[in-house]
Amino acid sequence: MQKNPHNTRLYWTQAAVIAAAYTALTLLAGALGLAWGPVQFRFSEALTILPALTPAAIPGLTIGCLLSNFFSPQGPLDLIFGTLASFLAAVLTYWTRKVTLKGLPMLGALWPVLINAVVIGALITFFIPDAEGTTTTFFVNAGFVGLGQLVCCVIGGLPLFAALRKTPVFSMNKEQ
Repeated sequence: MQKNPHNTRLYWTQAAVIAAAYTALTLLAGALGLAWGPVQFRFSEALTILPALTPAAIPGLTIGCLLSNFFSPQGPLDLIFGTLASFLAAVLTYWTRKVTLKGLPMLGALWPVLINAVVIGALITFFIPDAEGTTTTFFVNAGFVGLGQLVCCVIGGLPLFAALRKTPVFSMNKEQ
């Protein structure tokens, strides 16, 4: 009888470490004024590639985002919708982890870019007081959010993936 990988200590340890790392890196970006708003460079978004290595990254990233968004100036909406966007992106990254280009999960790296551009772009455009709330403003905000995500997820995340997939702790997850 095969054990459920979601009940292992390794799974929950990985999830906890990912949540802590995501939160710490987001708060660092927040201290530098880069974590919230239309122009975002959350260093923690490089970690969004981790579901391609382990399913433990799904709860890890979701919890890390939830904890980080307690500090968001966008308030409860970011807490809810930002966290749901991270969860959806993590699930899609995990589901498409085997779609690779030269061994790198390119599609997996793009899910957080696309989902956050749409969700956070809409949040900033339509739900922030004094926002203009036009379609043009949405595309501008989504573009800026997407650009920040692209830098962090693709330029930061793919090299991180390449380095971590060779480590013993993540090579144990290959059968998942």
